[in-house]
Amino acid sequence: MSALTVSAADEKRVKAMGFLNNKGTDNFSGRIITVNGKVTAAQQRCIAEAAEKFGNGIVTYTTRLTVEVQGIPYEKIEEFQAFIAKEGLQTGGTGSLVRPVVSCKGTTCQYGLLDSFAISEEIHHRFYEGYRTVKLPHKFKIAVGGCPNNCVKPDLNDIGIIGQMIPNFDEDECNGCKKCSVEKVCPMKAAKVVDGILEIDKELCNNCGRCVGQCHFDALEEGTPGFKIYIGGRWGKKIAQGRALKKIFTDKEEALNVIEKAILLFREQGQTGERFAKTIERLGFENVEAQLLADDLLERKQEILDAQLHLVGGATC
Repeated sequence: MSALTVSAADEKRVKAMGFLNNKGTDNFSGRIITVNGKVTAAQQRCIAEAAEKFGNGIVTYTTRLTVEVQGIPYEKIEEFQAFIAKEGLQTGGTGSLVRPVVSCKGTTCQYGLLDSFAISEEIHHRFYEGYRTVKLPHKFKIAVGGCPNNCVKPDLNDIGIIGQMIPNFDEDECNGCKKCSVEKVCPMKAAKVVDGILEIDKELCNNCGRCVGQCHFDALEEGTPGFKIYIGGRWGKKIAQGRALKKIFTDKEEALNVIEKAILLFREQGQTGERFAKTIERLGFENVEAQLLADDLLERKQEILDAQLHLVGGATC
């Protein structure tokens, strides 16, 4: 095939399948979904072999933890897809849809407060795969961070989950030590002995969990695992800082339901072409927060999904 013969319609068609045109050619980069940035050794070998067999031998990694095989000729796209499918791999990750989930390595990280790989995989199956046919006003990005270190920048995604460990301080066990081991270890300087008793400033505490188990007199032996959720973050031409919902969720299913409610709200109340951050700005954060903490959106789920919305795309922000 000579260069530049693929029609605009065909280029658009394969882009929806996860194949992006290599500028100035009829070749494409196939975007492989890794679920959450984690692949097996067998899948790695398959990707490498596919790059040599169908592409130009180059594999690149995107900021959204997907893998792109470059230089795939247009006529080899379906054959490429069939080849990687043998190892359970698929292409995608484009369009005004729920995008691939980004996760940190909180599962194995010394600071991780949640099983980020497991939760992000659950989110992938429930929302990336489960909502693949649901058109949205714009792309919708989800990130899972294992702790308040925010390595994957959850607050710069449309919705982000951050692992929490809420300290369970037992004031009756506190000896008010002059050299308090909890105060010493707190990176946020939220813990401080005042008038002979430890106080934890909830405005400063980010629930990192570093203090749990550090008291020599068992005043802070345990913490409660939780999920902090940010909404309305955006990274791009117009940057928006996400804002945290006022509630720290201690039930995983309740936290995942908030993600689903956010997607449903965005589909129903977002204007075609705008990002979720713009929808929140237009509707008001308090209004959106109230809807996400209520049950109405889930109760009307099928009605929202059946509505004929966002049939003509086009980004406005």
